[in-house]
Amino acid sequence: MTQAERWMLPDGIAEILPADAKRVETLRRNLLDLYHRWGYEMIIPPMVEFTDSLLIGMGRDVDLRTFRVTDQLSGRSLGIRADITPQAARIDSHSFPRSGANRLCYAGQVLYTRPRTPMGPRAPIQIGAELYGVESLQGDIEVISLMLETLATAGIREIHLDLGHVAIFRSLAEVARLDSDQQAALIALLQSKAVADIERWVEEHVADAQAATWLRSLPRLAGGSECLARARELFAGGPGALVSALEELQQVADAVARRYPQVTLFFDLGEMRGYDYETGLVFAAYSPGHGQALANGGRYNGIGAVFGRDRAATGFSTDLAAINALGHNGAAEAGAILAPASDCAALWQAVGALRASGEVVISAMPGEGSDDTETLARCDRELVRDGDTWVVKPRS
Repeated sequence: MTQAERWMLPDGIAEILPADAKRVETLRRNLLDLYHRWGYEMIIPPMVEFTDSLLIGMGRDVDLRTFRVTDQLSGRSLGIRADITPQAARIDSHSFPRSGANRLCYAGQVLYTRPRTPMGPRAPIQIGAELYGVESLQGDIEVISLMLETLATAGIREIHLDLGHVAIFRSLAEVARLDSDQQAALIALLQSKAVADIERWVEEHVADAQAATWLRSLPRLAGGSECLARARELFAGGPGALVSALEELQQVADAVARRYPQVTLFFDLGEMRGYDYETGLVFAAYSPGHGQALANGGRYNGIGAVFGRDRAATGFSTDLAAINALGHNGAAEAGAILAPASDCAALWQAVGALRASGEVVISAMPGEGSDDTETLARCDRELVRDGDTWVVKPRS
């Protein structure tokens, strides 16, 4: 192992250095302030929990992404969180229960055994919000609105919102009488958008002609508002839950269009993301030129049942560092002020007043000279004595 290799970080694990860290932290504070203004209260769950509570109800995908260790005190299995959502659900059920709506938000690092996307991070900073105890569509609309406000706060100017509903596939799978293994196989094909393979699979496994026609149509039911019109025509007389899902999609789309006319709406009725634990509307936000979703979420009613409280739930999350890198977060930070190395009481008071006003003041250390180029490069002003006072002047 070479000296350079000794200090390399694992694949997918990155550090954030000062300039970027300042912007990420500023965005984190701005977003938590945003959530606070919407009535969401901040929680800080632990990085590690017993896997019994960390993984229950979240599906196989989260299970596979979770690192496990053995607790040296209890001997039980611990998981390093790969998602904060189940922790929020546990808190809503036990640590901070409410009979009505419970609005929670969070920001913290998570860890994946493998990246979710090729070349993706394995230790992103997850930030998001969860709304518990609200069954109505108004809850979904609020959460989607807050997600869009999150991206706007990050400075992302062009947003495409992708809407889907897991009840569509669930209803069709029930009509076609697909067992769990068959559903898993078809979901994998739908996720890959392999139209020819989907048609071949349906022909081999679905006997009901009407159900087969409906299932074959799913990968083609993607697009703008015309997509819902085609779906309503195609599924006329179909399962009630499916018809209701289409109506919910239309109502949510109408509300978003009124609130955010600048957002481009897209529908994907064959969307299978989160199918194993989400129960209703699912949504994701994209930006042109960026292939992966910037933020996503959905309704996941019933997750609290494993904790003893069966609650309606919907929420979203995003990768804080990713949206910071993509967005436009304002002007560059102003330069610092250089204070000379001195024990002068008046200088100390002047430095304190400047820092209290929000200025960055760097005190020179005894013996430092012009060779400290990194510090000097940060300072565009300096404190100089003017009689009995100290004043800020541009550095020459």
